[in-house]
Amino acid sequence: MREEVFWKVVKARAYPRVISIVRAARWTIGGTIVSLFYMAALVLIYKSINAPPEYYSFAILGSSLLSYWDNVIWSMAMQLYWDKEDGLLELYMIAPMNRMALLTGMALGGMTMTSVRAIMIFIVGILLFKAPVVVQNPFHLMFAFFLALVALYGVGMAFASLFLMWGRQVWAVADILMEPVYTISGSYFPVKSLGHSLAFVASIIPLTFGLDAVRQAMFGSTWGLLPLPYEELFLAVYGVFYILLARYALRKMEYLAKVEGKLTLRWQ
Repeated sequence: MREEVFWKVVKARAYPRVISIVRAARWTIGGTIVSLFYMAALVLIYKSINAPPEYYSFAILGSSLLSYWDNVIWSMAMQLYWDKEDGLLELYMIAPMNRMALLTGMALGGMTMTSVRAIMIFIVGILLFKAPVVVQNPFHLMFAFFLALVALYGVGMAFASLFLMWGRQVWAVADILMEPVYTISGSYFPVKSLGHSLAFVASIIPLTFGLDAVRQAMFGSTWGLLPLPYEELFLAVYGVFYILLARYALRKMEYLAKVEGKLTLRWQ
């Protein structure tokens, strides 16, 4: 019975995000166009300095996968904060359900919604700039991509509760996590170009190893920071760690709501 309710909640929470692909198509198209302009600027810069053609593909691939990071921050990490502002959070707290089902539904719906945008960016970019696409290891490409999504949305699930508990500073934190991550994660160039020390610091963010692993599976180990199996192992560990952190943070939030009658930590 509990499992049945769990999956019903997952389906109900994922549904608005999946159906928005059709009902709010203008937002998907608008976001895709903005990302295409940003990606095009980077490709043209690479062309102007006569960079290897692979770098065109790096910019296109990075723009596609960054769509997931945007979704993780603004539609996952910020979601409970916005639900609180809209008066929905109280319903979540009193409903007889597992609150992890909410986060799981948000993650699955977000993956589906964002995949449409990411695929559009990738296809248009490849066709527009005739960038080379080589898949040297299809199995590792799919496996690394799957692990990257699990780790990324694990971050979003954990941050959803943490952002809510941090209170009004949440918006500033979300902004801080955007542009710097675009750079240090190696979204538009091999992350090892930053130097090994800075690259390993940047790898705290799952997006770094996710991008690097996908890039290696497509273009070979020459561009990688670590051997591909090691990066996949790190992504698997990140996924488990952040999902467990999400569960802990969610229980902490429930404790604050039900026992102390508040949803922020004491220093707020």
